[in-house]
Amino acid sequence: MPQIIPIRDLKNTSEISQMCHASNEPIFVTKNGYGDMVIMSMKLYEEKMFMLDVYKKLEEAEEEIAEGKVLDGEESLKKLREKYSV
Repeated sequence: MPQIIPIRDLKNTSEISQMCHASNEPIFVTKNGYGDMVIMSMKLYEEKMFMLDVYKKLEEAEEEIAEGKVLDGEESLKKLREKYSV
């Protein structure tokens, strides 16, 4: 379940930092009862950005497959072996 805190609680920076590091989810900050910001630890941010990049690359790969932009694996390896005399 997501954690939701009011913006006035951001005054307690060390407590907020501990919450961010203890949570595996972003913390939602509200202002006047409405969503305003999202905060998270750097570690969680990097993990989320990494996964976002993975999903983006998978989506691009699926589009290339759908468009028929594929290479034959055996033929590609053969060309590489010839090029580098392996």
